[in-house]
Amino acid sequence: MTEVSFYPGCSLDGTAKDYRDSIERVADLLDLQLQELEDWNCCGATAAHSLDERLAVNLAGRTLALAETAGKDLLVPCALCFNRLKTAAKKLQGDQEQLYETRFDGKIQIFDLLDYLSRPFMLKRVRDRRRVALSGLRPVCYYGCMVNRPPKITDSEQWENPTNMDRLLTELGAEVLDWPFKTDCCGASHAIARPDLVFTLVDKLYRRALAEGANCIVVSCQMCQANLDLYQDQINRQFQRDVYLPIFYFTELIELALGAVAPGRKLDRHLVDPTALLSAVGLA
Repeated sequence: MTEVSFYPGCSLDGTAKDYRDSIERVADLLDLQLQELEDWNCCGATAAHSLDERLAVNLAGRTLALAETAGKDLLVPCALCFNRLKTAAKKLQGDQEQLYETRFDGKIQIFDLLDYLSRPFMLKRVRDRRRVALSGLRPVCYYGCMVNRPPKITDSEQWENPTNMDRLLTELGAEVLDWPFKTDCCGASHAIARPDLVFTLVDKLYRRALAEGANCIVVSCQMCQANLDLYQDQINRQFQRDVYLPIFYFTELIELALGAVAPGRKLDRHLVDPTALLSAVGLA
């Protein structure tokens, strides 16, 4: 059993609760004990650092201090939370650390969930416990724009062409397709203020995924999942298309491959119903 600290972030207790449920089931399957930080707080998300950078660093820094006190490496499933926590870690260990009220000495590591689960020792667990090959699924991996960039913050070595999700899904037996839009932006929270912008960006992602031969898109970010899943019908109507692309969290595919949950169960929270695809490829 491997123990890590876990920072779920705000959305995993709300609109992305299905992602949290999937993460917790995968952790059990892979003997990964997630110890949720006690009394964690919001990372500040997109708003805080655009209004008050010092406040934003202190918000994320407080969570980092809690994690450092717990003494275990910190696992973060949300791309934006990961980015803000890494930003705070850099600031609190930089030349201007005295400007902030919180303290972080860097005694623990901060991991994006996908990065952690695709490390060699976790890939071996996935490989050893796989019961079902996800053959027939032809996904493109969509990483979004926040988890790998900027590399001076995230410490990513492949910020333009990440491949860790590709490797993980290949271990699951899927036919992973390469494409050039892995790290393009989906519009993030502009879906509320500028749906026209988000619809245009997401429609571009759909068209390129289909051009590559994909029959689904796999994500590791709940904001990306929301924009690609929630609005597919509206985007189809606006651009007069008939796109059918289920949007999976990568953890949901781990569950399917490890045979721990019947296909379709817990996937009914997605607006793009994946049942037809899973049935067509013999996974339902």
